[in-house]
Amino acid sequence: MGLTRQYLRYEPAALFGLVASARGSVAFVALRGERGRYVAVPGCEHVFVWDTRKGEKVLILKGLKQEVSCLCPSPDGLHLAVGYEDGSIRVFNLLSGEASITFNGHRAAVTALQYDHLGGRLVSGSKDTEVIVWDVINESGLYRLRGHKDAVTQVLFLKEKNLLVTSGKDTLVKWWDLDTQHCFKTLVGHRTEVWGMALLSEEKRLITGSADSELRVWDITYIQEVKDPDEPESKKSKGPSPGTEENTEEDETLELDEHPEERIVKCSKVGSIVREGRDRVVTLATDRMGKFLACHGTDAVLEVFTVLSEEELQKKLDKKIKKAKKKAKQKSEEVPERSVELSLQEEIQRVTNVKASSKIKSFDMILSPKGELKIVLLLQNNVIESYNLDLSAQVPQAVRASKITIGGHRSDVRTLAFSSDNIAILSAAAESVKIWNRSTLQCIRTMDSEYALCSLFVPGDRQVIIGTKTGKLQLFDLASGNLIETLNAHDGAVWSIALSPDQHGFVTGGADKCVKFWEFELVKDESSVQKRLSMKHVRILQLDEDVLCVRYSPNQKLLAVSLLDCTVKIFYVDTLKFFLSLYGHKLPVLCMDICYDGTLIATGSADRNVKIWGLDFGDCHRSLFAHDDSVMYLQFVPKSHLFFTAGKDSKIKQWDADKFEHIQTLEGHHQEVWCLALSPSGDYVVSASHDKSLRLWERTREPLILEEEREMQREAEYEESVAKEEQPVVPGETQGETGLAGKKTIETIKAAERIMEAIELYREEMAKLKEHSVICKAAGKEVPFPVNPILRAYGNITPSAYVLEVFKKVKSSELEESLLVLPFSYVPDLLRLFNEYIHLGSDVELLCRALLFLLKIHFGQITGNHMLVTVIEDLKKTTISRVSEARDVLGFNMAGLQFLKREIEAKDEVTFFADATERFEEKKRKRKKKEKMVLAVL
Repeated sequence: MGLTRQYLRYEPAALFGLVASARGSVAFVALRGERGRYVAVPGCEHVFVWDTRKGEKVLILKGLKQEVSCLCPSPDGLHLAVGYEDGSIRVFNLLSGEASITFNGHRAAVTALQYDHLGGRLVSGSKDTEVIVWDVINESGLYRLRGHKDAVTQVLFLKEKNLLVTSGKDTLVKWWDLDTQHCFKTLVGHRTEVWGMALLSEEKRLITGSADSELRVWDITYIQEVKDPDEPESKKSKGPSPGTEENTEEDETLELDEHPEERIVKCSKVGSIVREGRDRVVTLATDRMGKFLACHGTDAVLEVFTVLSEEELQKKLDKKIKKAKKKAKQKSEEVPERSVELSLQEEIQRVTNVKASSKIKSFDMILSPKGELKIVLLLQNNVIESYNLDLSAQVPQAVRASKITIGGHRSDVRTLAFSSDNIAILSAAAESVKIWNRSTLQCIRTMDSEYALCSLFVPGDRQVIIGTKTGKLQLFDLASGNLIETLNAHDGAVWSIALSPDQHGFVTGGADKCVKFWEFELVKDESSVQKRLSMKHVRILQLDEDVLCVRYSPNQKLLAVSLLDCTVKIFYVDTLKFFLSLYGHKLPVLCMDICYDGTLIATGSADRNVKIWGLDFGDCHRSLFAHDDSVMYLQFVPKSHLFFTAGKDSKIKQWDADKFEHIQTLEGHHQEVWCLALSPSGDYVVSASHDKSLRLWERTREPLILEEEREMQREAEYEESVAKEEQPVVPGETQGETGLAGKKTIETIKAAERIMEAIELYREEMAKLKEHSVICKAAGKEVPFPVNPILRAYGNITPSAYVLEVFKKVKSSELEESLLVLPFSYVPDLLRLFNEYIHLGSDVELLCRALLFLLKIHFGQITGNHMLVTVIEDLKKTTISRVSEARDVLGFNMAGLQFLKREIEAKDEVTFFADATERFEEKKRKRKKKEKMVLAVL
């Protein structure tokens, strides 16, 4: 067998240049005992926690591959629920920074998350139109609610009643009874998508935001009525009838028909508040106390409202009645008190508007103990702003408290460059140039510039040159961070810049159909004695089409020029005579590079292909289908024939130009990759994307074997296909409003396989045990029994105990789905083992949950199997007795804890009164002493 070529693997080393992703939401989190100081924001697949006071990143909650789409802190402030683009949810512990729970249920991005007021349940809404309620304590899914016809936009728990309100892009607001798990009424009073929703005034009022400038306000009233037994079936509300939108907008009566004691939720529209913004509502939310309401559209203005409490409303009403009576007295009329009412605008008052520096994508607010409203804004341009609103002022004005910007660019990075010593990285965008330290990833220089399209480090790494969209060349000094010189180089955009191999000059190509040659020179500086660097234009090459890319051959004999007519022209550098034309691409060549020995040129085009050409005759060696979208950047690894390509499909790929093979795909970016740069040593790759992030990739010492890489790729594709498969059907269940919370994933399949293997081992061991007892009887003496190595590894446990160990290791959130894919042939053994375990009284709760689920899904087969009748009868007795025992223990413990609580409270009261008495006596003594002193003076 011949020698195989060895490649080295590139691994992700860091993500930097990102303050916050605009895709998800921002949330205040309690950290180090402080609320209102730390904010959690999405950072691509991670969650960053920023200290708004210091502007520092204090914690990174590491994600896997998928982008974060939603955040929700728990009521106790100790956990943060994070929703992802693939529909998974992870609950992080903010103290340790670890993901403690993972839920898999949705098939598309999570769009809304909400905890109940105790933090025991979590509800999630998704783009797949479904709502799932999760049990956070048991780490499992409770049920799935179906009903919306488009993406769910908001989900809210009602504290007082076990109800859930959900809104969606299908213009509907649905009310769900969580006791019976069904939608008992739909609010159809909206003409367009319902983008946001909030509960006010102790959940007696609902406010909804739509695609217009109105915030609709609905009154919620709960009425207990005894159901009339003679009421005809037709009168019962079963959902909205067609053509009833006009009535429902004015008065929606929501009825529950499931209980003898009927609960009616009357939801009537009381009016609307007009926003200043004319576009759709993006986020609508209240603070945790429900005292303040805020909303914003697709612009940069956050509108803040205050919701008056009942006492404040009563005071205002009394004042209004008094005023009305006074007015009526003058006219000698009588005013009935009922005729005086407060308008909606008086109940929900506008406080102020907060004008941000860019478009707002999300916000959160918190009322500090000092009575100050703290607002944090996540902006579209990679910035977090926090504002303080002093409510005691006559006219409250929002004052900007902090702005986190240093960690990244305001717009997409369009060009990258590495310094010759591999230490500094240059990144340039529409508004600035930043220099980063590669090892610390800190921004060490920020220089304001015009819209940059291309860049390079001047030899010596003390200056950088930027080519701009307006056709200028800007020369910056890194030591001072100043702009030294600006030259009008081209009449159109400077698309490309390339340093000459002799390092004496460079070449630029622009949209004005020119290639210009420049040389470095030292000129006298007017402000100082020393000479400074400058650029001198020496030659020009006029062409017929716009120039998109220019590259020198390493020996500086040839110059490759990519044109808008889809061809690449090769010219001699010394005479500027035409040498070769490389044609074959269907769309313009956006990037290209020449390898270190000048034998090959690789071109990447908007037609998604990469072509490898010989530079001697201009023949095309191979055309490779490289990306699923335009190839944006291409660069050879120094001293090799390997090259990297970056595409609009968010991937970076490494290729071998000799063997024409795809070596590795670097996945990490979530949107289009605009550019990349390789360090002169070839050990580092840095890339920039539309997701505002810069990523550093490092070459490891780990060899990469192509066959293994292909195998891993196939496995990943299989795992993806498993998740996209049709979900298994639960026998006896129709595709109705409710369903199982979980979904079939590769983890649930693996868990089922582990249970099957454990049962197989149990069967084998039991068969061996029978054989062994027969042998012992025949021999008339005890023969040593060989212990299975797996059981020995677990500490010589019995086969049945091993099955229980495997069963306990299945994640709680994956238990039902794992049992669903388990074939029925394993169920009888499992039921017998459950009977054995429950007899022993171990893990009663887990076993009862699994047992009831198995009985539900295999009911017909279990009841039809005569062999299992005795097992089921026995299970019936043991489970009832064990569950009642567990309930008794729980009840006893609860009673004990309540007794201790009462004891502590009583002791605290005694202490409180004792302290008060002591203070009173102390005051009395001091007063007497003072009186004596006064008398003595007199």
